[in-house]
Amino acid sequence: MFAVLVDGDAPAIAAGGPSDHVVQVRARQPHVVLLSTLTTGRGDPEATGIVQLAGRYWLAGRIRLDARHALRDKLAQRTGEHHRGQSDALLCLHAYAAWGEAFIETLAGDFCFALWDDDRRRLVCARDRLGIRPLFHGRAGDRGLIVSDSLGWLAEQIATDLDDLWVADFLCIGYSRDADRTAYRRINRLAPAHLLVFSDCEAVVRRYWRLQIDEPLRLRERGYVERFLEVMAQAIADRLPEGRVGIAMSGGLDSTTLAACTVQATGDPARVVAECFHYETAMRDDEKRFATLVARHLGIELELRVADDLVYDPAWRTRGIRLPEPSLSMARVEPDRQAAYVQANLAPVWFFGEGPDNALVYERNAYLAWLLGRRDWPRLAAATLSSLLAKGFDGWGATLARLGGRRAIAAGSQAAVPTWLDRGLVEALRLEERLADKAADKPHPWHPEAIASFNDAIWPSLLEEFDFDAALSPVVWRHPYLDLRVLEFLLSVPPVPWARRKLLMRRAMRDRLPRAVLERRKAPLAQSPLVEPLRRHGLPGLSPDGQLARFVDVRRVPAAADCPANDLGRLLAVHTLDRWLST
Repeated sequence: MFAVLVDGDAPAIAAGGPSDHVVQVRARQPHVVLLSTLTTGRGDPEATGIVQLAGRYWLAGRIRLDARHALRDKLAQRTGEHHRGQSDALLCLHAYAAWGEAFIETLAGDFCFALWDDDRRRLVCARDRLGIRPLFHGRAGDRGLIVSDSLGWLAEQIATDLDDLWVADFLCIGYSRDADRTAYRRINRLAPAHLLVFSDCEAVVRRYWRLQIDEPLRLRERGYVERFLEVMAQAIADRLPEGRVGIAMSGGLDSTTLAACTVQATGDPARVVAECFHYETAMRDDEKRFATLVARHLGIELELRVADDLVYDPAWRTRGIRLPEPSLSMARVEPDRQAAYVQANLAPVWFFGEGPDNALVYERNAYLAWLLGRRDWPRLAAATLSSLLAKGFDGWGATLARLGGRRAIAAGSQAAVPTWLDRGLVEALRLEERLADKAADKPHPWHPEAIASFNDAIWPSLLEEFDFDAALSPVVWRHPYLDLRVLEFLLSVPPVPWARRKLLMRRAMRDRLPRAVLERRKAPLAQSPLVEPLRRHGLPGLSPDGQLARFVDVRRVPAAADCPANDLGRLLAVHTLDRWLST
């Protein structure tokens, strides 16, 4: 972890803080203390420790930059100096010295950090654009500020009365709809793509970037494939560690494409190891078979792990582990810890293949309507013909059957508020209106679902789960598909025809992956892997008179055996909250 403390009780907190590295900037107002444990023990390749530039700028955080060469070139043009061989943290400090707060516009990658400007007596804190690394802040006393990447440590320093709205969101959908909330009323997350600037005892938070895709990218047909391979190569090269790299690989197209591109980038299959989790009893899947085909085709090592006993730990309530916030992952912390240590022994850095499912949504109707509105007749005709030919008779037959049967499901409809939530809480927080509210930025004209999905608070919530894995063991997760060069390209590709069944990726992987994988159709899960273990093991009783009663009418909470399968996740949320509140 790292932390920066400005004024308040900073010296007292620093003296008792769990830190191997403490720097107290000159003892004049405001008093500034930087703490870091990131330089020892863990071997985190993104840890900066505490670095300084010319005795004027100080930085602590976790930083991994993309496009370092481009940043070095910009700095050289600005300052006339070369910065070869410098760490990412020092590059950030040089960028700040060159451009001030505008430096953030030159940075891309995975990062969270706090930078102290001793000349201007201000603290500048930043979180990366998609929220891959977390950052938290809260007040220390009336004037002071504490910033840290560790929510648990920060909660030990600041009063921890709960944020009722965060808890209610957790019980309804599993995460907060507001990306800047935490479970604690007096502690905030810094939302993705935001800066926090603290000076003169005032903190100002501002957004510095938004995901914007204007026109579709127009290339010749082969150009889309070539561009995809190019940006994937750049993203992987910027994330490769020395030695081996791991791939979390199912038998699906996204993760196997990532594996193939990684082998190409390393030039050595021996440097790539994959791990495939598959189910045998909780549900049946074909991941083992397809992952094995890909590993043999690429010549990489493959570790196969049966996941049935990893998704749920029957003894989770007795584990002496407290998470910073309530989380469904409380029910699998011990299996996660064991799996993380196995992964760390195989490779220090692991790639995860999330991204294309959201970026390559086949939004045919929105795209065709946009072309029609622009009266772009040539492209409308080509896209319509492409859509008709790609769908085929069987596809259109299914569509006509659905229309004829008047079958309709409200797109993106939210689940109702659970019946077991306290009615007073539901009414006070207006939870039913909150769940139904889809207020957001104006929908994107031709790729609305895809663009909106990357602005949803579920993304930083998901990515923080990976960051928690890194706290369990010396393993670092990286996400090549979330590299902005890759993500913005995927979102710029015309959905027709390239997003239908991810045609773009299938074309790019022709002759690079087995034909069986390229022809495999994506099938939705038959059921959640939690259903079988929760039905088998059940859930213990709840605390009827504890803090849980503020949020839940315990009398109305069903047993696992009586709960509908699609509500089991929310039932588990009640139990994990109960356990969290009692520890």
